[in-house]
Amino acid sequence: MSYNSDFNLDDVLRQIGKVAANYKEGSPDDEALRVAAVALLFLRDIAKLDEYRAYFRDFFTPVDEAVTLSHTFATKDEAKAWLPSATSGQIVKIGDVKHVVAQGDNGLLLVPTYFPSDFKE
Repeated sequence: MSYNSDFNLDDVLRQIGKVAANYKEGSPDDEALRVAAVALLFLRDIAKLDEYRAYFRDFFTPVDEAVTLSHTFATKDEAKAWLPSATSGQIVKIGDVKHVVAQGDNGLLLVPTYFPSDFKE
């Protein structure tokens, strides 16, 4: 699920206030909501809200969405033929397996790598 990292702080604080109104003042729920609201105000006051927005965006971006495949190959031979033009760090897919291009002692290598979506329950 993705969330709006460009949230309007005043709107968020209003919503926290509405939720908090359902709890007795001083209750653990009231305290948790108060702590969250004040933390957001603190971030705004010290001019770190934009850094928090980036953290928030990264926190809710699944690893698989953040990864961009450079190329897809049907066979390892095709990938090896392309490898001399690759750059270390690129992610490619060979068949059904993702690989990262890594710098080895003797040049670039294709190293199998896995992401959470590769593991089915």
